[in-house]
Amino acid sequence: MTIRERMEQREHEYLSSKAAFSDETKGRDIPEEMCDIRPEYQRDRDRILHCKAFRRLKGKTQVFLAPEGDHYRTRLTHTLEVSQNARTIAKALRLNEDLTEAIALGHDLGHTPFGHAGERALNRVCEGGFEHHEQSIRVVERLEKQGAGLNLTKEVRDGILNHQTKGRPSTMEGKIVRLSDKIAYINHDIDDAIRGHIIREEDIPELYTNVLGHSPRERLNTLIHDIIITSEEAGDICMSPAVEEAMLNLRLYMFESVYTNPTAKGQESKAEKMIEQLYEYYMKNVELLPGKYLRMIENGEKISRVVCDYIAGMTDRFATVNYTEIMIPNAWNVY
Repeated sequence: MTIRERMEQREHEYLSSKAAFSDETKGRDIPEEMCDIRPEYQRDRDRILHCKAFRRLKGKTQVFLAPEGDHYRTRLTHTLEVSQNARTIAKALRLNEDLTEAIALGHDLGHTPFGHAGERALNRVCEGGFEHHEQSIRVVERLEKQGAGLNLTKEVRDGILNHQTKGRPSTMEGKIVRLSDKIAYINHDIDDAIRGHIIREEDIPELYTNVLGHSPRERLNTLIHDIIITSEEAGDICMSPAVEEAMLNLRLYMFESVYTNPTAKGQESKAEKMIEQLYEYYMKNVELLPGKYLRMIENGEKISRVVCDYIAGMTDRFATVNYTEIMIPNAWNVY
């Protein structure tokens, strides 16, 4: 018996009957020889962790564009916080941590530079629109490894695709990530907004903080405990009505006070124009795309979608440098 087989056996001995068992996966689009050490979802976790799109998340905006400070979240640190929250819940409920972590680490791989500002811009200009959860799937299926993709299991891809609010994940682990994403960004966005003097803790309505807590630590503790306790009783991944209502109202408060705040988001219109102009430029100058993307067009991909792929994969810094080189004239040196 291999190490992998022993680990799969232990899953059946320890995990809940509602867990997704590694040896019962629906598999990959391209069959592969099994690893002798790692179960399938662990392999997926490792593939995501080592891919280029994951590394680029460190250079992509979470909420605040180009903040002056070392402690504001990026898309990468957001992803890590989602992963940690999700693993805590999965472990307590005896669900599959490897699957949970793989989904969490991959859920935002398709996010644009400049956060949701970049996403809005691409959604306006790209034929067929743009949504980052769909782009995350495109990254793992079509863009990574020079077009070969990561060949992830169906359960991991399902969780990535359905992590947004309206999504319906098919596994309990996917449902955990869907809630953990909201828990993470609501709490760390409040923390960053307080750090950036956009809001104060005492500005948050007591109607919500009396239920959830009066600090990021208290709120995180309340939300995670509530999901674990309520889910264990219900046999599904859910929250108690009172806590869920408070969380959703707190999210609305954040939209009103932070996500649309002119101080915090005043630069977003510039970022959106930058993304739109980059898209228009490459649509007119397709031959300037890197070879990987030109080969995709030669293989039948729509030009508009490939241009969108290229821009969506950029970090904030790369997009800014690229835009400057293309759009801003250099000084003429006559010497």
